[in-house]
Amino acid sequence: MPLSDHEQRLLEQMEQALLAEDPKFATAMRGADLRRRYRRRAVLAGLVFVVGVVMLMTGAVTQVIALGVAGFVVMLASAFYAVSSWRRVPPSDAASDVPDISPGSPRRQSRPKGAKNNGSFMDRMEQRWRNRRERGFGQ
Repeated sequence: MPLSDHEQRLLEQMEQALLAEDPKFATAMRGADLRRRYRRRAVLAGLVFVVGVVMLMTGAVTQVIALGVAGFVVMLASAFYAVSSWRRVPPSDAASDVPDISPGSPRRQSRPKGAKNNGSFMDRMEQRWRNRRERGFGQ
């Protein structure tokens, strides 16, 4: 349930008062930008990947197999880290639209108390499949 206009104004006034009273604490509580954090991780993983390539090539040229294998493992691990970090980067337009779903947040959406689970995921998928076939969408 969204906040009313009056509640929104009160919240903004409280945030401004906190920022004026203790800016260091307010900045720490606001948190870091996720996009910047994940991009930084991806760039760092890219640099480590280059180090892995250098290790692999050095191992191949000097015929030190252990160094080449270690370089390959470093490349593989850094590529995995870079891809997983890059996938977590939220879109630039969605950065401001991310809802606050912390446990104390008034904007947290929860299931109504009377709602029940309509079977397992697979049961619902099978039911949807049956409905589509009955309507003739699969032909």
